[in-house]
Amino acid sequence: MAAYLIHTGHMDIPLHEEPMPGFDVAYEALVARRERREPLQHVLGVAWFGPLELEVGPGVFIPRPETEVLAEWAVRSLRTARAASGTPLVVDLCTGSGALAAYIAHEVPNTRVYAVELSDAAFSYAQRNLADSGVTLIQGDVTDPEILAELNGSVDLIVTNPPYVPETDDLEPEVYADPHEAVFSGTDGMTLIRQMVPAVSRLLKPCGRVGIEHDDTTSSLVQAALHDAGGFTAITPLKDLTGTPRFVTALRDE
Repeated sequence: MAAYLIHTGHMDIPLHEEPMPGFDVAYEALVARRERREPLQHVLGVAWFGPLELEVGPGVFIPRPETEVLAEWAVRSLRTARAASGTPLVVDLCTGSGALAAYIAHEVPNTRVYAVELSDAAFSYAQRNLADSGVTLIQGDVTDPEILAELNGSVDLIVTNPPYVPETDDLEPEVYADPHEAVFSGTDGMTLIRQMVPAVSRLLKPCGRVGIEHDDTTSSLVQAALHDAGGFTAITPLKDLTGTPRFVTALRDE
């Protein structure tokens, strides 16, 4: 918060200089908000995702550092795909703030990226975060059988960080600052993931890849959902930075 107020990196705060006029009052106001368990990202109005600074606030899910593992997996996959088949096509389902789509567009230039978001508030944040990124942003429901129908069978890679937390009231207060519909997804956290698998199946081209973020208790359920849908191979768990299975990746059948 101090670095935010003086417009410097948090490792570059001048500890032995007099603070700028008005710093104490402004800093205490920010600390008071944080003391009330308002998320730091809401206090500052931004969230960092890899090298990107994204606008966030009430109404949009705050991107978490663990999702950067999925973003990096996507980048590695895309660099291989581009070398093999030219310009790859990517879809980010449930884009929220636009974090995954923005990261991919930034790291793999000239990739065609589509991002889909339903919420009006989140869509507005995504519009601002994805401006000038080259990403095509679509407002719609990822369970709609017609969503992105023009891309059926042509997508190289799909990433998604959907709502996946089982309904509960015992999480940290900061979690509940995110929109309920962006966090929770039924009693087992799997409602939307199960509903979106058909869209994933029809959008991917043969040998296309998908990466799905999920709750730390549901890796086996996500794997089962892809297996039961048919048409997927190499269904594999992927761990986050703490070593917890947090993602499932899979390959569309040829």
